[in-house]
Order: sequence, then C-alpha cells, then structure tokens
Amino acid sequence: MAQRDFDVVVIGAGPGGYVAAIRAAQLGLSVAIVERENLGGICLNWGCIPTKALLRSSEVFHLMHRAKEFGLKADAISFDLGAVVKRSRGVAAQLSGGIGHLMKKNKITVVMGEATLPAKGKVSVKTAKGVEDLSARNIVLATGARARELPGLEADGDLVWTYRHALQPVRMPKKLLVIGSGAIGIEFASFYNTLGAETTVVEVMDRILPVEDAEIGAFAKKQFVKQGMTILEKAGVKQLDRGKGKVTAHIEKDGKIEKIDFDTVISAVGIVGNVEGLGLEGLGVKIDRTHVVVDEYCRTGVEGLFAIGDIAGAPWLAHKASHEGVMVAELIAGQHPHPVRPDAIAGCTYCQPQIASVGLTEAKAREAGHDIKVGKFPFIGNGKAIALGEAEGMIKTIFDAKTGELLGAHMVGAEVTELIQGYVIGRTLETTEVELMNTVFPHPTLSEMMHESVLDAYGRALHF
Repeated sequence: MAQRDFDVVVIGAGPGGYVAAIRAAQLGLSVAIVERENLGGICLNWGCIPTKALLRSSEVFHLMHRAKEFGLKADAISFDLGAVVKRSRGVAAQLSGGIGHLMKKNKITVVMGEATLPAKGKVSVKTAKGVEDLSARNIVLATGARARELPGLEADGDLVWTYRHALQPVRMPKKLLVIGSGAIGIEFASFYNTLGAETTVVEVMDRILPVEDAEIGAFAKKQFVKQGMTILEKAGVKQLDRGKGKVTAHIEKDGKIEKIDFDTVISAVGIVGNVEGLGLEGLGVKIDRTHVVVDEYCRTGVEGLFAIGDIAGAPWLAHKASHEGVMVAELIAGQHPHPVRPDAIAGCTYCQPQIASVGLTEAKAREAGHDIKVGKFPFIGNGKAIALGEAEGMIKTIFDAKTGELLGAHMVGAEVTELIQGYVIGRTLETTEVELMNTVFPHPTLSEMMHESVLDAYGRALHF
C-alpha cells in the first residue's frame, strides 16, 4: 500500500486526540487520526460519559425514595440493572457516532488500527486489512491510559472488576469492596451503594479523596458514612483469596490484618499511561513512570512529536486533554497559543454529594508561602438549596491576603460540578476578591453561595 502523507497524524481518538484533529483541520492542515478501538476513546465509551449516565440513574432512584419529602407518592420503587446499563451504553454509542460525523465533516482521514512509530515522522498502522504507512511533519500522541493493576489484585471480570467491568456489571453486587478513593473509586462506590450494595471503601492514604481540600474530603466522608458506606483510611488490601462466588480480602489497618468476605471487588488504584509498543524509546522520547515527559507546550523534545492528555501526565482529565489538543494544533499551525495551566483546571467528582475544585487547597496555599484569607458558606444558608431539598454542602474559597488573588475554590454538594466553572473563569481572568464581590449573582440560585463564600473570606457574609 502506498505511503500517505499528512501535515498532522494524531494517534488516539479520545477527547485529546479527536479535538486536536478537528482544530488542526479547522486551521487548514491535512490530518489523519489513528484509533485502535473506539472513536471518543475511554472517556466517551468507558469513562466520563457512561459513568455519568449510570450515576444519573442512581440519583433519580435516590430521589424516588425521598418522594414523601416533596409531597409526592412513589410505591414499590425498584430498578432494573440491565436497563440502567443499557441506557448508559446507548448514551456512549450516540456520542461515539457523533465523533465519526465530526471526522467526516472536517475531512479527517480515520485509520482504525494499532500504530507504531518506526522512525521520526513515520507512522505504521496495523489494520484489519494489513499495514498502512503514513508520514507526517507533526505527530500527536494521544494514546491515553488504562487502569493500574496491582499484583494479586488483578481483575478477572467475575469477582474482581476494573471500571470497565463495573460499567457493564454481570450482576448487582451485594457486598462490595472498592479499593481506592479517587474520583473513579468514589463514583462507583456511590453508584452501587445508592442501589443497595453494602459498600466498603479502602484508601491507603490518611484520608479519602486525597487530592481534594481536607475539609471538603472530611465533609464528603461524613455524608458517605451517613449513606451507609464503610470507609477505611490508612488501610491496604494485602491479598485477595478468590473462592466460589466470594472474595476474602486481607485488609491491613493499624498493623492488624482483618479478613472480610465480599462478593465483588472494584479496583480503582490509579492509571498507567499507554506508552508501550509505540517505539518511543527508539526515537529518544523520555518516559517517567509510564508517562511521556513534555514541556508546557506538550513538546516531547523530539522535533515534530507532541504528547497530550493522560499519556502526558497529571491531571488526568478529559478537559485538560482537549485543551492541550487545541493548543498543540495551533502551535503546529504557526500560531502562538497560551500554555495550559494545570492550576486553572477544575476537577469534578460526580458522587452524591458532588465534589468540585480548582486551584490550591488550603494546605497547599500555606505550603506555597501564601498569607491567606479563607471564606466558607454552607448550603443550609441558601434558599435555593433548601427548596431543592439539598441543604447538605459547603463552598470554600481561598485568597492571597496581600493581593486578593483567588488561589483556590472547593465545593461539596448538589450541582457543584456545574458551579465550579464560575471560579475557573475567575482564575483565568486573574480576578481578585473585589470583582467577585461586585458581581451580582442571580437569586434564588445555588451560585449565590459562591458570592457569600467570597464575602465570608473578608468578614462580610450576609446570610450566615
């Protein structure tokens, strides 16, 4: 097959890769994208999107049980797990099809298969029909990441699951162990716990949700415990004995090992970059702990080779990958984009209650040497939250006492994953407390708490 030449070849069609391809095509470049599995990548097919569809079902189920509070009647409430999963897969399929349409619309050549980089500027793709050779002046690596598997805790799809198995469960867990309390672990713990699984979360660090502000994590933990979850911090799963229909977990805490039986285990202990089998070492690409080392513009140090998204390191977020994709496409086209600032990227966890944050935690702000002002406002002081029946939550803002710079914002409660963007814009615009205080927030909305939290940092809160 004759070699085909492009301005840009993107490897991986997840939220980083497909967005990089679209932006490059918009800028008049000839583009090919290589994908070995599904357009849309993990996020769209096996991650962000289908998990949110599942969590929406569990949220509605939870609300149905609260019908009486709202003056409503709902009897004999139940769920059909197969139908819940089917809806989730349908949402993912609809969006994956949409990516195919966007590729066609932007005249991007899609090559389905496994890519390797035999030499600088060359991509060899093993497809169902044979090998296809592509060449490009610029190559963008967007191969993403996969679930980390610890020795002895490997998934088998029956008793021990990764996120993929948890998205298409073979049964409803009765007694569930979730190993790891980052966003993925907590979201699945929340989903299955809401549907009635007796859920235990084990976290090796001294607190759950370790990347979040400690106060927000502690608030969330209290809510999870109230919902019936067992949370074990500073604990580790040493081994899993797999039997017929059950797993015996050896859980170490405070120097003692306790053996507890579960029927299902979900392992959510982080991710590993997909760097193998691409031929990167031969090109001189530096790899550090399964991630490609890049500069602030996602350049690998090898001319014409970029790496974006999960393969390029933390934060492992789809929106970070997409933004890096746009930046790299613009750089290739000769424009002068701003580098992506990790400290201005929000993190969102869609458990109940939701958690969202941007910028520095209180501890990190102090560590960085800032003299700070901290404001807080509880959901119980907000009319809209009470009307929604969602009075559990809080918003916390952190400012530099000398300059008024918004250093960080942290939230836990209903719909905070939607609210956080206000503070993200604030950080991007380098706003200070003065602009935020002078902004008129609509009433009655949850967003008013964002205003009150800022006011509280300066001793001016009105409703608490």
